[in-house]
Amino acid sequence: MLTLRTQNTSLNSMSPNWKSLFFLLLLQLFKLCFSKSQPFTSSSSNSDLQFPCKPPHYSSYPFCNTSLPITTRAQSLISLLTLREKIQQLSNNASAIPRLGIPPYEWWSESLHGIATNGPGVSFNGTIPSATSFPQVIVTAAAFNRTLWSLIGSAIAVEARAMYNLGQAGLTFWAPNINIFRDPRWGRGQETPGEDPMVASAYAIEFVKGFQGGNWGIRHDGFGERRVLEGHDGGSDDGLMLSACCKHFTAYDLDLWRNFSRYSFNAVSMGFLLVHRRISWTKLGMSGASKDISPQTVMLWPQSMSIRITLKVLKMQLLMFLKQLFVGTDINCGTFLFRHTLSTIKQGKVQEEDIDKALLNLFSVQLRLGLFDGDPRNGQFGSLGPKDVCTSEHKTLALEATRQGIVLLKNDKKFLPLEKGVDFSLAVIGPLANNASLLGGGYTGIPCSSKGLFEGLQEYTKRALYAAGCLDVPCKSRAGFREAIHTVKMADIVVIVVGLDLTQEREDHDRVSLLLPGKQMALVSSVAAASKEPVILVLTGGGPLDVTFAKEDPRIASILWIGYPGESGGRALAEVLFGDFNPGGRLPMTWYPESFTNIPMNDMNMRADPSKGYPGRTYRFYTGSRLYGFGDGLSYSKFTYNIVSAPKNLRLSRPLKVDSSRNILHQAGDTLDYLHIDEVTSCDSLRFFVEITVTNIGDMDGGHTVMLFSRMTKVVKGAPKQQLIGFNRVHTGSYKSTATSILVDPCTHFSFANDYGEWILPLGDHKLMVGDIEHIVSIEIN
Repeated sequence: MLTLRTQNTSLNSMSPNWKSLFFLLLLQLFKLCFSKSQPFTSSSSNSDLQFPCKPPHYSSYPFCNTSLPITTRAQSLISLLTLREKIQQLSNNASAIPRLGIPPYEWWSESLHGIATNGPGVSFNGTIPSATSFPQVIVTAAAFNRTLWSLIGSAIAVEARAMYNLGQAGLTFWAPNINIFRDPRWGRGQETPGEDPMVASAYAIEFVKGFQGGNWGIRHDGFGERRVLEGHDGGSDDGLMLSACCKHFTAYDLDLWRNFSRYSFNAVSMGFLLVHRRISWTKLGMSGASKDISPQTVMLWPQSMSIRITLKVLKMQLLMFLKQLFVGTDINCGTFLFRHTLSTIKQGKVQEEDIDKALLNLFSVQLRLGLFDGDPRNGQFGSLGPKDVCTSEHKTLALEATRQGIVLLKNDKKFLPLEKGVDFSLAVIGPLANNASLLGGGYTGIPCSSKGLFEGLQEYTKRALYAAGCLDVPCKSRAGFREAIHTVKMADIVVIVVGLDLTQEREDHDRVSLLLPGKQMALVSSVAAASKEPVILVLTGGGPLDVTFAKEDPRIASILWIGYPGESGGRALAEVLFGDFNPGGRLPMTWYPESFTNIPMNDMNMRADPSKGYPGRTYRFYTGSRLYGFGDGLSYSKFTYNIVSAPKNLRLSRPLKVDSSRNILHQAGDTLDYLHIDEVTSCDSLRFFVEITVTNIGDMDGGHTVMLFSRMTKVVKGAPKQQLIGFNRVHTGSYKSTATSILVDPCTHFSFANDYGEWILPLGDHKLMVGDIEHIVSIEIN
């Protein structure tokens, strides 16, 4: 299920040097993502909440002394434990230590886009029966709004702490999911911020900071179309409001496709890990310099280590867990370590000191959460309770997240927005239009209050009609077509809602087709043919859909993607259709044609290989045709750009030592074609800001995402076609301009990994692109 994992990497195929690099990389990455801790215990009631250091019998231990440093307290606790007691702490369901007054501890709670029912750490059977359900992550990512992401993390944290105080949730949560949405068929792509590693890292940084308490005490106005939050240091100590665990480790983007399972196949080479998955983790790691990001506890599922090579599965599992203890894996989601660690110690494969290192991380996180400071309800967050869950502020934030994430993909002849105040009849068709429970997506809890899409549209027109058309989302028959067509003929305007739900894409279920399920396409075409006017098509689901037929059909005037919009989907869609909100979402993933499904999903390669007819994956490397591209999205307004300031030349001092035998691009005269990044000693001095002016030349105010890309002017083997440097969401009034700036780090944004996994910086011209505006920056050596 979820957590950081190295699940599909074939270690036997690695050279010794690659193995060393692999474990060093893991060590750095694992120190980033927070651990998971749960309340003592989530199953307890408000009146008998269990916690360590209860007076008078258990409060005198040194680990209960709040005046001591966290590390000292954690080491003191470890020193008091027997070996068996230590091993019993390595499971997500950590055992009690009665002689020290430490109750059992459940580490596993979920909060991907709101407090979820998945995992044993959360219960809605109590004083708090529901929690705010934000849109699925892929929708929130489409807003490209860092402040919004941070505020959502903060809101979820407040509700989680409130539920913890009532014994209904933990304090350690397995979120966010920052895997790359590499293949459009992946059932869990909906949980991710999309296909770009830089966006994934930016999302993780903002969500984690907000979730762990970085915004606690901050007042804000608006929802971050400008960064308007007042400055706040997130607290004066090293404490945590909650603890987040970024998941999963790299190369996880296949669940169950044909005969391939996420638990058992060899997915990628070591070079792939370094070349394609480096950015999101290293960016998150660099953010660890902030006090809001602290060392994490890492969890791994034993099933993910079942690598079928020459060794027996159990032997490989033991070997992998041995290595995991050395590189920073601290806890096992399951009972594998509980069952096998003692025997490996007796065999001399693991030392007790290795376990102590893991426990130091685990207990340090618990201590930072205040779990050894006495009754946590008397602490900083102890006053949070039912009044802080499903608040009007959180519901408004959920609505705003959905508004900003809706993507307008087609709008012929400015068919939208619909005119308000005009008396017209509206037909809403589709199996997803009148069932709010289908719009939450994976890892959803019990929402505060859900409003279906039809219900939301009814608030804007008195004459609204509904017909399902299909009996359900799989839509295996035309049984409801006749009723739908009859309903359409009575209406002036028609909205068709089709797409995906969790019957089509979810954990342990990948798609085999990118087309609309069953006979949904036939329903859309039949309804469009029967309608008096061109129709509006609304698409749901997390994965891309091949709706080429609709894009090319003049009878379909507008297409919108709403993903899984959460509890506010009905209202948000209505506001967009009727012009109360100007859509500004942009796709965080490429929409491929159906022919892409001919590519085996278990082929994890990102780069195109023309010799094999392989087109590559994601906008950075894909060379084939596409329906819609990464970053696509329309508005009711039109925006233009102007690059106000950016350098034309960057000069480097010649490196002291160059191993020319390692160069692939070779030398031209006295000028090197490229430098290895580790040869560049002045990366910081190369950074510069690109100043950009955005002008709204439309009649409506609106939010808009400025996206700055880089591209090499020469075609170089292995280099991305283009890659995102940065983005800012800005709000710009009608016929007004807004200034913004984006930082460019050439050592990061102009470099790429060669075939040897070495990061290189090509010299010469590099192209910056924002919209249709281009600017050349040349890197030269003195």
